[in-house]
This record gives sequence, structure tokens and C-alpha cells, in this order.
Amino acid sequence: MRIKIAGGRLIDPQNQIDAQQDVYVAAGRIAAIGKAPAGFTADQTIDAQGLVVCPGLVDLSARLREPGYEYKATLESELRAAVAGGVTSLACPPDTDPALDEPGLVEMLKHRARQLHLAHVYPVGALTQGLQGEAITEMAQLVEAGCVAFAQADQPIVNTQTLQRALQYARTFNYPVWLRAQDPWLGRHGVAHAGATAGRMGLSGVPVASETVALHTIFELLRAAGSRAGARARVHLCRLSSAAGLELVRAAKTEGLPVSCDVGIHHVHLTDVDMGYFNSQYRLNPPLRAQEDRAAIVRALQDGTIDAICSDHTPVDDDAKQQSFAEAEAGATGLEVLLPLTLRWAEQEKLPLAQALSKITTSAARVLGIDAGHVSVGAVADLCIFDPHATWRVEPAALISQGRNSPFLGYEMVGRVRHTLVEGKPVYGHTS
Repeated sequence: MRIKIAGGRLIDPQNQIDAQQDVYVAAGRIAAIGKAPAGFTADQTIDAQGLVVCPGLVDLSARLREPGYEYKATLESELRAAVAGGVTSLACPPDTDPALDEPGLVEMLKHRARQLHLAHVYPVGALTQGLQGEAITEMAQLVEAGCVAFAQADQPIVNTQTLQRALQYARTFNYPVWLRAQDPWLGRHGVAHAGATAGRMGLSGVPVASETVALHTIFELLRAAGSRAGARARVHLCRLSSAAGLELVRAAKTEGLPVSCDVGIHHVHLTDVDMGYFNSQYRLNPPLRAQEDRAAIVRALQDGTIDAICSDHTPVDDDAKQQSFAEAEAGATGLEVLLPLTLRWAEQEKLPLAQALSKITTSAARVLGIDAGHVSVGAVADLCIFDPHATWRVEPAALISQGRNSPFLGYEMVGRVRHTLVEGKPVYGHTS
């Protein structure tokens, strides 16, 4: 299909483009920018006047709930939510049931995703068998099946020797390891940030030390692993939440350790005070932290300490969410609010739109290790076209995701996706 996207404001952080440019798509790729290629005749024209055309969003953490948790969400429902949010590439964590620790499971997931012809799915394989933290998985076989990295999702590794062996093995074959910085014991049963708010509400706390102790351990193991024959253990730190943790990451990067990190979009805007009167919609993992931590996240996004923002999309069914705060399941929908909340952050901090979008396109693609997140001639035509001024209210009926729980329910968002293209094919369109 040949498509002309006419009159839009093209923003491509990687190629430093921010200008009104027509974009031409043919055979699933970007055929030209600005001027039509010779002999080009469009089968479809998308009027993008007043709209922003940017690379399809790249999300580093979206739980799709298959296999095993189809009562919470299905692959189809969440991939439809993804393209409705402008997300064209996403990484799914390995905490399915069973965990993604066998090549057959990974191949089945990728096959199911390809059949739906929606967003690209990049499985993150289990670092240890069954996510039990004991025996490391057959990483080479999982990579052949389609895994792009290895992680424990939210399950910590209690045995530090196991983590050391996993990093050494990953270093040998240059496999990325994605880790949540959480000590297995500190705050083990905590449900909220260990601070004044949790104390006043009588909730068990998760101290900042849970994050910083884990970071010290990871960095020491990275130093011990060193490099050999050009190979280094590469670690991506998922969902950092504290000022103290970010300061350690900043120092590690200055030292030259091969680390990157991301933050969940909810933590860019919210703090523990927002929990209000035990509102379980705010039960997240990691927990929302103090205002000084949120301020540090905003600073770290601007100075490059934080490489990417992710949705941390975690669909939760109503039965599990509508309980007391301490008993409710942690998680929130995020795919459909990732873009407007990123735009809100840019507006609040008076940032150039290209700089903000880079955190959910170019930089996220770099962490994932894929050729995506840019609009270049010859590149795969994964595109997001959105109205930066359109307003909409976050309500269960307005969400496509099967998990309709969010701390932003009732909020008015600014910014709405109008069209999403994956491999040059329109997979989502919204005109009202």
C-alpha cells in the first residue's frame, strides 16, 4: 500500500527533524520525506494538518498477560490498546504463566503476535528457570527463539552467586540483562513508600534502601565481571523510583559502567501523597515515592541519567484491584496514557517536544536494541500521528485495554493518537 501523509509536523528526534513535511510510504517503508518519489501515486492520503507525525512509540515494559493470565487481559486486547496509544514496538516481561523460560513459549508468543498484525512484540526471556532465582535459563536457545534480553520481572534473585553467574554468562555472549533494583528482603512485604504517608496510614513500607542496596550489589558484580574480548555485561535497570537510586546510577555512568535505566510514566507525575484515602488505584510496584524523589526523576530525565520512559503497563482485573490497599494487586494500565502523560511532562517542564518524544521513541529503541524509533528514508514505516491539542478523559469506557484500572481515572488528558501505522499499514484510526 502506498500512503501519503500530508501536511503534518514531522518530529524525528534521531534525525533532528521538526518541520512541516509530507511523508510518503510504500512497500512498508518510508519512501520519501518532503518530495514525492518519482512515479509515486498514493492509494491513500492521510490529512495530517494540525497533527504531529512521529516515529511509532517504543515501550520497554508492557505485560500482555498471555500465556496464563487471560482473565486479566489477552494478547489481542493489549496489542489493540498499544496501537491506540501509538505504540508500535513493545517489550513484554517474562512473568507469564508459565514464565518465558522455554523456547517453545517464546515462539508461540511471537507467532500469536504476528497473526494479529498489530504492534511488534519483543519478548524478554526469563533470566532463571521459572523466575525462581536459582538455575539460569538456556539463554542461547531463548535468543534463537526471539528473546531480546533477560530479566526476572519483579522477582528478585536471592542468591547473589546466581546473579553473578548470569551476568558472567550474559557477558560472554553479549546478552543484555534487565534488572529491577530491589533487595529481596528489605521491604519484602511492603505496599507503599516507607515514609510519613505510609506511617500515617498504617501501611507496611518499602524503604529507598531496598533500591540502593540492590544497586550497590549490581554495580559491584558488574565491576567484578569486567570485560573480556570486547564483551561486557550490559545491564538495564528497570523502573527506578528514588533520588538516591538515581544518584548511584549517575555515578555509575560517569564511572563508565555499561548501564542504562528507565522509569515508569506514573512515577514521572505522582507521589505517595496522591494515594489519598487508601485508593488502591495508586498501588504500584515500585511504590510511588516522595516529592523529592519525583523531582529527582524529572531532573534525571532531562540530564540523560534516565534513558527512557515506559508505560509499565500491567492490566489488573477488577476483583484484584478493588480491595483494600494492602490486599490489592499492584499495577495499572499504561499503554494508552503513555503519550499524553509524556506530553504533559514536556509542557510542565517547558521542554522541546522532540526531546520529550525521544524518551519513548529513539532512546527506548536504543535500549531495546532494535532498529526503530526514527523516521528515515528506507526505514520500516512504523508511525504515530497524533493531535497534540485534542483532549479526552481517562475513563474505563475510553480505554481499549482489558485492564481498565489507572491512578489517572477521571483525569483530562491532552494529546490523542489519530492514526498508527505498522510496517506501512494503518492499524488504528480515530477521527472524532
